[in-house]
Amino acid sequence: MNPTTVKEFFQLLPGRLDSNAAEDLDAVYQFDLSGAQGGQYTLTIREGACQIAEGLHADPHVVLSMTGEDCLKVLTGQLSGPAAAMTGRIKVSGDIGLAMQLKALFPTVG
Repeated sequence: MNPTTVKEFFQLLPGRLDSNAAEDLDAVYQFDLSGAQGGQYTLTIREGACQIAEGLHADPHVVLSMTGEDCLKVLTGQLSGPAAAMTGRIKVSGDIGLAMQLKALFPTVG
């Protein structure tokens, strides 16, 4: 399946997690998306598993803010996450190291 919306893509992520890479990780990622594909999504990684929820988390470890369109481009490999962060298209607050780990956690995405 080729997801065409951010919501569809987030629903696929739990099945794409590299459980070995996530084995010792306990982290909450908050995606704060604006624009036509906007919305808030919480990605929780704990004990080698991934859970997705819509909405805001009270105390995430890292918050990634961008347009929903840019999020979809990053997730599908059409846009480099680090390059987008350097040009201000993605704003990261909290634990930047966790944000940098995302690609390793989901190696088959994008």
